[in-house]
Order: sequence, then structure tokens, then C-alpha cells
Amino acid sequence: MMRILNIAVIAALVLAAVDVYKIKFESTRVAQQIVKLRMEIRREQDAIAALRAQWSKLDSPARIQDLAHRHLALRPTEARQYDRLDNLPQRPADPIPIEEADPIGTMIAHPEIPRDSVTGSLPPAR
Repeated sequence: MMRILNIAVIAALVLAAVDVYKIKFESTRVAQQIVKLRMEIRREQDAIAALRAQWSKLDSPARIQDLAHRHLALRPTEARQYDRLDNLPQRPADPIPIEEADPIGTMIAHPEIPRDSVTGSLPPAR
């Protein structure tokens, strides 16, 4: 009886040692993954910092102004380019009566009405 108890205790100790070794091995592996992820996060943060610095350089108002002067033929707005609102042409009348509730049904019923005014889509390709 005592011998069986000793064997059972020794087996339990061996199983406990194997379990402790397994836990230690797993924690070492997880620690290595954490270090690897932290290095990757640091690299990404450095890349983000470099991209932000590059963006601030490219987004500089002085640089954009210089590019606009070199590549665009822009001139300052002149006072004669402005006009009063009452000099605008009148808005054209709606081709569809306002009391119509179904613009698609009206488009089918009245094919003579241009389609781009009904749906607001692009004009058909010619």
C-alpha cells in the first residue's frame, strides 16, 4: 500500500514538473511575442512620425503658393467679375409639374421630357 502511494506521489510530482515546464515555456514564448510586437509598434510609430513630417512639408502654404504660381495661370479676382444677385437670369421652370408625386412615373408617361432634368443624373453619352 505504501509503495503504491509513493509511486502515485512521484507520478504527481513528475506531472507537476512537466506542467510547470510547459507553463514556463509558454510564458517565454509569449514574452518573445510581446517584445516582437513592441518592436513592430515602435517601427510603425517611427514610420507615422516620418510620414507626418513629410506631410507637413508637402502641406506647407508657402510651397503650395509657389506651386500655384509656377503651374497655374491664376490671376487675382477683379471687382468687375462680381455682379449683383438681381442680375442673374431667372431660374427655368420645372419641366415636371410640382403636384406630380412620382418623377419616375412621369418620366415614363412623358418621354419627351429630358431625362437628366428628371433624375438629376449625368446626361446620356453621345
